[in-house]
Amino acid sequence: MSTIDVELITSQVVESLRHRDIPIGISNRHVHLSQSDFAQLFPGEQIGVAKSLVQPGHFAATQTVTLKGPKGQIEKVRILGPLRSYSQVEVSATQARELGVSAPVRMSGDLEGSPGIEIISKFGAINLSKGVIIAKRHIHMNTLDALLFGLEDLQTVDVMAGEPERAVLFKDVIVRVDPSLVLEMHLDTDEANAAGLKGSDDCGKIVFNKPK
Repeated sequence: MSTIDVELITSQVVESLRHRDIPIGISNRHVHLSQSDFAQLFPGEQIGVAKSLVQPGHFAATQTVTLKGPKGQIEKVRILGPLRSYSQVEVSATQARELGVSAPVRMSGDLEGSPGIEIISKFGAINLSKGVIIAKRHIHMNTLDALLFGLEDLQTVDVMAGEPERAVLFKDVIVRVDPSLVLEMHLDTDEANAAGLKGSDDCGKIVFNKPK
């Protein structure tokens, strides 16, 4: 095989990988807790693993809580592990209105100026002074994925997802790159419903030639 043939095949393979499907994970309301907040809500307990998630080391915990806002409350909200250095509540826009909080669209950990909320367990309750956000849509990928897509950490892209009759172009999707990550795009339930996504085998594609 000639050098030209090898280069052509290689470029075709790379281009195919660059346009491959991105699995979509639908993120329902959930809570991340610090060790100290977890200890207050579940004294004497260790965080339990109910189900492993796609990202390595991440899981849905056996413990659930109730979120109580100024206008309403949502029960059986799953805690996600592992425990973090800060507590954070992630909801959709619909759920934020149900609770009566004005949650900003933010990346995880960007909590300054976000509203607080009461978190209730079977043992007691804590009041967060901040921490309720609507998670900004994002894609997790490892360094090899980023190289093949030609993308960098914190870059934004547009992603087309959904069945043809209800396809939605999700704009300004932020890319998060880390060697430990598995390729997956995260949308909340409002966004998934808009595109008719069910969360099982749903995929999207990065739009490299963005429509005008």
